[in-house]
Amino acid sequence: MSVSHARLNFSFDFTNEVLFGDTTLTLNSDNPQTHLSVDLDTRFTITSVWLNGKPLTAGEYRNEQGELIVENSTAITYPATLRIVYQGHPRTPVRAPWDGGVMWEQTPDGEPWLATAVQGEGCDLFWPCIDQPFGEPATADIFITVPDNLVAASNGVLTDTTENGDSKTWHWHTRSMHNTYGIALNIAPYEILEDNFTSVYGNTIPLVYYHLKGNDDKARALFNELPGMITFFERIIGPYPFADEKAGIVQTPHLGMEHQTINAYGNDYKKDETGYDWLMQHEFSHEWFGNQLTNDNWDHMWLHEGLGSYMQPLYAQYLNGDMSYFALLNNQRKGLINEHPIVNNKLMSEEDVYESGPAGDIYAKGSLIMHTLRYLIGDEAFFRAVTTTVYGRPDPAPGNFKPVFADTQTFIDNVNAATETNMDWFFDVYLYHAPLPELITTREDNGVTFTWKTENDLPFPMPLDVSIDGKVTTIDMVKTRRVPAHPKDTVIADPHSKVLRYEQRYEDFKAWKAEQAEREETK
Repeated sequence: MSVSHARLNFSFDFTNEVLFGDTTLTLNSDNPQTHLSVDLDTRFTITSVWLNGKPLTAGEYRNEQGELIVENSTAITYPATLRIVYQGHPRTPVRAPWDGGVMWEQTPDGEPWLATAVQGEGCDLFWPCIDQPFGEPATADIFITVPDNLVAASNGVLTDTTENGDSKTWHWHTRSMHNTYGIALNIAPYEILEDNFTSVYGNTIPLVYYHLKGNDDKARALFNELPGMITFFERIIGPYPFADEKAGIVQTPHLGMEHQTINAYGNDYKKDETGYDWLMQHEFSHEWFGNQLTNDNWDHMWLHEGLGSYMQPLYAQYLNGDMSYFALLNNQRKGLINEHPIVNNKLMSEEDVYESGPAGDIYAKGSLIMHTLRYLIGDEAFFRAVTTTVYGRPDPAPGNFKPVFADTQTFIDNVNAATETNMDWFFDVYLYHAPLPELITTREDNGVTFTWKTENDLPFPMPLDVSIDGKVTTIDMVKTRRVPAHPKDTVIADPHSKVLRYEQRYEDFKAWKAEQAEREETK
């Protein structure tokens, strides 16, 4: 079942932290059945349910463990409209955005500051939806009624605002498929920065930043980073996917989240040595990796987070050169766990990935795998494969593509096509097995021997650069190789850090960090 349209109406009792919702979903299916189901958190009280304009009796629907099931006496014909009126106090996240829910916060001036972030637990925490990647509504109309001193920022294009006495209704419309967990509500007495930006493709993109008052100079500086980020992504990946809506940012009481066309930002204008705000850039990268390209199963979440995380060192390299690039990659390398494969090739929930699967490795390890792949196959093949995966075609231009669903095999197929060779061995080792390949190095009086060691002796013909007194030679590593060297020669394997591999120094560092943390806990 798919959602061709979602009409979402929200209003609030900020004093008692109650959300009032009225949602109508237009559903399609190739298989008429006597029942259908959508997802809605059981914390809500359902006031009424309507199917194709007809109100249902209490016996014709039930909400069991968050699955709202509608039963009909005859087969339901599609397209079907399902309207659900509901209200209640939604889940409040303990540690947003890692825990999902609705945040009822206050600004420094004591005004309401509401934000949603539901990537982990799902869209059903505040609106009835199909809580699966394929549940993306093709279009949506979002109506948010708030006191007239507040601003309601959401996805898509602001169609109009309607005055209702002492309240105001903000009407947002999305023109393309929107990620289910990317639908977001952001309410506060926001001030607004707006501009139009002409992209490298010649089209005009509306830019907007909703921010709290104060820190105006910092807000303007952050907003001014956005055109450069767009230019970077368009030059190396392809067109900004939602140019006919907006490139939006909103200040939130949580760190951040890739809410489509209204990315959440809560990094408090922090600066580091990279020359850009890494949090805004990471969340904005998800407009390509997560919103334009959506995994068709959470098992392939690394396509969102690994590629998205690689964009930070890549952007640092684009701005500053290699030192910043490798510094960020090294920071990512220090945190790898390597206990679970990045991909299991089975149906997984997002909780499976984060709680009993690769978890943080889908970010840092995914990024480092992309670094190794890029330097193995070259920029032309690498970026061609990424672009084709993101857009479903190698030649994207404004107007000739739509959001796509993909999985790991899609990406592998595109790499194989771009390189005109079979790269399955690379992904077998890095994605489908947890341990990193290990380079066994044996120094002898008149030479050095190199051998790759992998789990289950998997093939791993990764070429290896070897520096001998500064002279670098690339050797074929289909099998064990020996390189002549004098005892006084300085021999460095992989001198330019191209290959992600097991290195004991990182394990020693992690052990030391764990020891220091344990000491702090016992103080």
